[in-house]
Formats: sequence, C-alpha cells, structure tokens
Amino acid sequence: MQCPICSSETVVEAPRRPARPPRGSSRRAGAGRGPAPATARSSRGPFVSVGPYEDGREIRLERVPGGLRLAEWQAGQIARRAPLLAAGDVSRLVEEAAGEELLEPVPAVEVGIVGHGQYGASPGRSGELRDELRVERLDSVRVRIARWILRPNVGWELQEAPVMLPPARFKEALSAAAEKGVLASEPRP
Repeated sequence: MQCPICSSETVVEAPRRPARPPRGSSRRAGAGRGPAPATARSSRGPFVSVGPYEDGREIRLERVPGGLRLAEWQAGQIARRAPLLAAGDVSRLVEEAAGEELLEPVPAVEVGIVGHGQYGASPGRSGELRDELRVERLDSVRVRIARWILRPNVGWELQEAPVMLPPARFKEALSAAAEKGVLASEPRP
C-alpha cells in the first residue's frame, strides 16, 4: 500500500482490524450463557428452618442483605406466597433463631383467649403506604406470618410473598402475637 500523504512508494502496513466472529454468530447480551439454573441457590448465610411438612414445604428464617427473610421453600425454590407454619413450630423457629443470633429472644407469653383471626402486628411503612407484619392464627393448627399493606379506598391487603424485613420488625410482631396468645400450641376457645 502506498502512503496517501506523500504519494511515494513507501509501503505502509494495512490497518489491523480486530478479529470478528463469522457472520451469523455474533454475541448478543446473554448469548453464550447456559440455561438458567433450574433451582434457586441454597442459603449462603445463617438460617434456621422447620419442616418439611407433608407437602414437602420447608419454612426458613434466614439472614439476607438488609435484614431477615422468612419464606417457604419447596423443591429447592422459594415459593411465592406468605409462609404458613404449624402453630407448634413457630416457637421452635424463634428459639432456634435466637440460638443462631438471627433474632432476639421473644418472651413465651401464652395468655388470653385466642380465636381464629387473632394476630400480633408490627406497624411500619411501605413507601407512602402503611404496612403491618402480622403473625396471625388462621385455625387451630396454622399460623401465617405475612405483610399486609393498607391501600387507599381499599383497605388492608395480604401480600402473598416471602417476608423480608429488619429483625426488629419480626421481634415486635412475634412479641405482640405471644402476648395475645397467638403462639400458644393449643388455642383456647
């Protein structure tokens, strides 16, 4: 190749181009990665669990960035619903969490008359909306621990999702539930 400036017979190297893959095999974002993993990663941080229940569910309380997460796990994946526990398992989960230093101990107060629908709550905010972490007695054998959000002109709405909040919110809701007798193994009529 001749020099374009001086038009002399000086040989100049041809500009080097980066090697390109053959046409049709360009790499797009995400190309070349294998398929998404079929199961979620197991917990990396400390956690405690109860279960498995008859349907294969396991309930885990685990430390995650930003607080604690309480979730149902089934077949190695987090279920997208509010955790349901056997009433007798709640106190065991709380005791084990205190032993692992995930949660401060909750007093085991079992007073008062417990009826279906009774709950202990920890009020807070979710953006502009009020929310509550509720530990509620559904029937004689089940307790649900879930977030409820107060929507304007609608009322309280259950969030069917794992719960992720600071440890203080869990302790407050569990303590309120214990004071109302919601955590009692046998609900009183």
